[in-house]
Amino acid sequence: MHKTKTLSHGKLSRRDLMIGGATLPLIAGASKAFGAAEMMGVGGTRFNRMKLGGFEVTTLLAGTRAVEDPKNIFGLNVDGSEFDAVSAEANIPTDVAQFFFTPTVVNTGTELILFDTGLNPAGITRALADAGYNADQIDVVVITHMHGDHIGGLYGDGGETFKNARYVTGSAEFDFWAKAENERFEVKVRPLADKFAMIGDGVSVASGVTAMGAFGHTPGHMTYRLESNGQQLVLGADFANHYVWSVAHPDWEVRFDMDKSAAAATRRKMLDMMAADNIPFIGYHMPFPGVGYVETRGDGFHYVPASYQLML
Repeated sequence: MHKTKTLSHGKLSRRDLMIGGATLPLIAGASKAFGAAEMMGVGGTRFNRMKLGGFEVTTLLAGTRAVEDPKNIFGLNVDGSEFDAVSAEANIPTDVAQFFFTPTVVNTGTELILFDTGLNPAGITRALADAGYNADQIDVVVITHMHGDHIGGLYGDGGETFKNARYVTGSAEFDFWAKAENERFEVKVRPLADKFAMIGDGVSVASGVTAMGAFGHTPGHMTYRLESNGQQLVLGADFANHYVWSVAHPDWEVRFDMDKSAAAATRRKMLDMMAADNIPFIGYHMPFPGVGYVETRGDGFHYVPASYQLML
């Protein structure tokens, strides 16, 4: 007769449980011990902080949303079959695209500079808070251009969002929108007009922060070169609005580019420069955290997301 094995301390080993294929019956309710975790939805952090020489550079996710039918936005001058083929090769869908809105904070050691403000005050202040900042700490607000998703956080129901800041933008950009009878400009920028300093290409906003004209997306669209201790990074704003449909194919027309031929020329010029000099850039609409490098590839370019290069 088979004798039941007695274990010390009354415990069964895994081997004992498996002898002869025997299994223990489930304890009542055990199948629900851990339960089904609540579906949380897609998520991620709202900030990413990096080093650039003596600077700290923090990208902020002030908002993100899915946009249907991206062919109505990108590649207006190519047919649908080419758009579909390029998208399939990059393993991205053609019926919807995820848009990101990514202001950047630069701490130079003496000033805290915010570049662009997102869609609304709530989005930018929430992202700032997640990154450990608050709106009252911002010394300078730089507006790269005056589309609504860049000026939206300037002003709201509570008035001015960045009460202690001075404001900087391109003079050509401000002058254009000031004459355009644009509602967003009138609500968000006009109340702060007296606090804006107007600059042009090549002007320094602060030591190591230099404006670079990148016209075409808007008449006075500006990008900015950061340089500290020999390291460089470009704040690219909207010179390219998608890592495939703009970076890989700079000649593809984009609906939001006000001067499409000038915008395409600007894209190619900037991508050539960054690829040749191996300079990383932050793209306002690149996949968050929005930081990457550019490689030449055929007649176009290839976007390479940054990994840990700017952590060291």
